[in-house]
Amino acid sequence: MLRKVPPFRADHVGSLLRPAALKDARTRHARGEISKEDLRAAEDTAIEAVIAKQAAVGLRSATDGEFRRAMWHFDFLEQLDGVESFATDHGIRFQGGIETEAKGLRVNGKVGFSTHPMLDHFRFLAKHTRATPKMTIPSPSVLHFRGGRKAVSEQVYPDMEEFYHDLGFAYARAVQAFADAGCRYLQLDETNLAYLCDPEQRQNLAARGDDPDRLPGIYARMLNTAIESRPADMVITMHLCRGNFRSSWIAQGGYEPIAELLFNGIGMNGYFMEFDTERAGGFEPLRFVPKAKTVVLGLVTSKSGQLESKDEIKRRIDQAAKYVDLDQLCLSPQCGFASTEEGNVLAEDEQWAKLARIVEVAHEVWG
Repeated sequence: MLRKVPPFRADHVGSLLRPAALKDARTRHARGEISKEDLRAAEDTAIEAVIAKQAAVGLRSATDGEFRRAMWHFDFLEQLDGVESFATDHGIRFQGGIETEAKGLRVNGKVGFSTHPMLDHFRFLAKHTRATPKMTIPSPSVLHFRGGRKAVSEQVYPDMEEFYHDLGFAYARAVQAFADAGCRYLQLDETNLAYLCDPEQRQNLAARGDDPDRLPGIYARMLNTAIESRPADMVITMHLCRGNFRSSWIAQGGYEPIAELLFNGIGMNGYFMEFDTERAGGFEPLRFVPKAKTVVLGLVTSKSGQLESKDEIKRRIDQAAKYVDLDQLCLSPQCGFASTEEGNVLAEDEQWAKLARIVEVAHEVWG
């Protein structure tokens, strides 16, 4: 059955591979060879083209591919009141020995939301698409998980509970600002609840003084604060994954430890869930999904160019439907194709073939 509201039967997480011309413009701007205005013009051109390509493959939602961002999370979080970025000793470490840019975030003032350049990013997207414009931002937990207590000024926040409170309400203001700009399809990228299913990640958190048993509840409380006052016609989804940088990953472990809280303790409309490898576990946790919610199965990997067969995708949809009604399911890639501007290790034509395959399978499964 066709869905009239998002998430759609065939959908995608958000980020898309940056075309060569855009990468070149960003490099030239960083070198001081072109102006900020020239870069914006290059971004506008690339975004208009990628919106058209999404429509051409049959997607009913559209993003700007996150083309104006260097990274999926820093570009949003560093613009919040009280937050600054800084150079670190090393980047975020992924499997295979690769690292992101050596950069971190810290809180040096009261966290709040006044305004944000991404509001204009959304307005541009909405103006240039006839599809449902979708905005993606990092979850509030992302500001805490990587740095923990050390990244939050003890002078500003002697009590971490006050920090969690302020962060949740800053996000509530952000959600309202996007709603006021016309956004009715918002996605919060929540990697950290999935990380909390990984014993190694939990051990690392405990070693620095955090309680991994308490964090899911803390993060759920912030998320609910962020979204509870949204307009009735605004759909908010959560995307969960275990790391995505140059086709590598960080965490592993099935959703079982967080499933009941995830589906019944957090007021999301839907969930984009990573299910492309055994690292994400089986579909059994989907038994907790209530009737009013939707799960978007991330069965098509964004980490390689190999195209999944229709029969294999359909077989796995059938497996998932043993635990949650087929009508509550949709299909997407397991993550974005370019969570950072470097992108994953596949070609643009392979990316579009995967998105077209998702549309094709969704049509055959749901009509």
